[in-house]
Amino acid sequence: MASTKYIKPTDSELEILQVLWTRGLASVREVHEILAASKDVGYTTTLKLMQIMHEKGLVRRDDSVKTHIYQAAVSRERTQKHLLGKMIDGLFGGSPTQLILQALGNHKASAQELEEIQHLLNNLKKQ
Repeated sequence: MASTKYIKPTDSELEILQVLWTRGLASVREVHEILAASKDVGYTTTLKLMQIMHEKGLVRRDDSVKTHIYQAAVSRERTQKHLLGKMIDGLFGGSPTQLILQALGNHKASAQELEEIQHLLNNLKKQ
């Protein structure tokens, strides 16, 4: 994957990336078992998706042993940043404030989360 071009993962690819970001390394079978615990998905579907993701450069594959082992080739942080930027531009007219107001207005944040948000705001004010 070229470092200057970002490939947007599909929703299904994001689910696989979530597993790989959490586990680090995993076989298709391991990824499939985790996905199958929460949704109806066939093993061959997971396999095909992971093969496509490899071709797209979203995952790396170690095929030096019989059971191929995969790992994410894109970072969680870069993916979140890219997708969040697209969402802010597309849904909130480029306004991060509108995103935050919508998020905090619709979802109850814990005291710890509010404290983390306040800490971030204080740091941003200092800059």
